[in-house]
Amino acid sequence: MGVLENKARARLFYKYLSKVYDQVNPFIWNEQMRSEALSLLDLEAETTVLDVGCGTGFATEGLLEHVDEVHALDQSEHQLEQAYEKFGKRGPPVHFHRGDAERLPFGTDTFDVVWSSGSIEYWPNPILALREFRRVLKPGGQVLVVGPNYPDNVLAGKLADSIMLFYDEYEADRMFKEAGFEDVKHLFQGPSYDPDVAITTIGRAPE
Repeated sequence: MGVLENKARARLFYKYLSKVYDQVNPFIWNEQMRSEALSLLDLEAETTVLDVGCGTGFATEGLLEHVDEVHALDQSEHQLEQAYEKFGKRGPPVHFHRGDAERLPFGTDTFDVVWSSGSIEYWPNPILALREFRRVLKPGGQVLVVGPNYPDNVLAGKLADSIMLFYDEYEADRMFKEAGFEDVKHLFQGPSYDPDVAITTIGRAPE
């Protein structure tokens, strides 16, 4: 388990990263990548959406180009403070929640879509969190998760493993299917200088 796959250490990490997150993020996860990922979802104005690990609200902004309201959750109060400055602390259009991906504070069959970008790599138990996603999704609802693709280089892979969760499409397939999702598919994404840095996985909750 990587050093940042620990909730307390991840919160401390984001306490400092939150100050520069919006300046650093475009080098790893940019608007073009966000738009490409959003095109994989069935989104209409009334679609009910949960953004897990919303951070400063970058993905939330993109989701609001397609839907009227978003529920956004993060465990870092410092990241949420940055998001409040963009959207206000209380919705609409964004309803913020401070919470844990492994224990979502929502009822069963609540959302049409659960989105999470740049968060899975910090989860101590990804399958537990994915099962929570399936629980809060309505039957037939969509899940989309963006995470870091496992490096091809052996040395880089060992370094990656020591920091946080990295995985390939085969491991993503296993995790999502073990969590109960169907129609699981993967898309590699990235900026021009590293086009496969991220792996985006989509799936559906059983009908």
